[in-house]
Amino acid sequence: MSSTELPSEPPANVLPKVAPIRAEEGEQLRSVGLPGITLTVRSRPPEREGLPPALYIHGLGGSSQNWSALMALLGGVVDGEALDLPGFGDSPPPDDGDYSVTGHARAVIRYLDASGRGPVHLFGNSMGGAIATRVAAVRPDLVRTLTLVSPALPELRVQRTAVPTGLLALPGVAAVFTRLTREWTAEQRVRGVMALCYGDPGRVTPEGFRNAVAEMERRLQLPYFWDAMARSARGIVNAYTVGGQHGLWRQAERVLAPTLLIYGGRDKLVGFRMAQKAARTFRDSRLLTLPDAGHVAMMEYPQTVATAFRELLADTGKSDAEATKHTRAGGTRAAGAGAYGGGFVGAAVEVDGRAAGAAVEVDGRAAGGRAGREAAGAGAGGEAAGAGAEGGASGVGAGG
Repeated sequence: MSSTELPSEPPANVLPKVAPIRAEEGEQLRSVGLPGITLTVRSRPPEREGLPPALYIHGLGGSSQNWSALMALLGGVVDGEALDLPGFGDSPPPDDGDYSVTGHARAVIRYLDASGRGPVHLFGNSMGGAIATRVAAVRPDLVRTLTLVSPALPELRVQRTAVPTGLLALPGVAAVFTRLTREWTAEQRVRGVMALCYGDPGRVTPEGFRNAVAEMERRLQLPYFWDAMARSARGIVNAYTVGGQHGLWRQAERVLAPTLLIYGGRDKLVGFRMAQKAARTFRDSRLLTLPDAGHVAMMEYPQTVATAFRELLADTGKSDAEATKHTRAGGTRAAGAGAYGGGFVGAAVEVDGRAAGAAVEVDGRAAGGRAGREAAGAGAGGEAAGAGAEGGASGVGAGG
């Protein structure tokens, strides 16, 4: 093995004892053993029996905690569960070390097949959005609707603020960064992550920040933390370079499920300009743009995202009467960051580009069931020189 390569993660049976991941009030955590993987599943008892199932998939460096606020708001319309992907949150690494987008999608499919919960309302953020897109394309029988928040789909031009995340995919970079940032505190790491992932980090409550710091401290004790980050980042980059029928945009074209697309105007990882391309590509799409949101709109504006999802249910006839009620009040400030990113960005990152154009929300209904109305504004993010497909050294929108 090259000295620049990260070592393989230790076997699950010799992992050190680390405090379990945090559960919000009313949430339950359980471990599910499947062939080759063990998944931690976060759930919240539904408000009544008979609600359709939903499954939430986090992004790179995230965990099931990223969905806690939205899960609470949608407890009256869906029976929700959120996964910790292999190697993230409280789930140990996969036995085969496969952190590719396909590998993660396979883990989601295994869980849905084993649990018998499909078809589900499937949610995905960033890397989780790419995973959810692949699941919906190859197993349409498992997906009722698809909700994608800043999905990490290939971009030819990327913002400079996304480059460090893409560099993490290069062999040896994570090891070098670990050495260079050895003295950084958990607070410094969390502030850097929030600056990268939030449109306005000030929306995070003091309690949310404290919880994020505690989670960061927990993660840094995991011997496979950086390995999972680097290999998953590499998996996204590789997925961006795949063409033909297996390319993510080609798979997006094949998604049959009604799709809700949510993009943030201040997203520093996934270009805001990609909203229009996504709306044209997913055949039955609705587009919501949030000019002040960053990369994690479901954490920054959970009420707005919940309302948009309820409207999707009502519009597609996939809801019962309760789905048309307004989202209950509360929680307009961003919930705890859940130490969303991996902490690979240090001090606060300046915004490379703000979304230009009118500050409006677009809930475009696609004529003929294809593309939503064009979102006002276009991404003004910087472009990485020499970017081919948002991969390689050019980076990938991952928070991912």
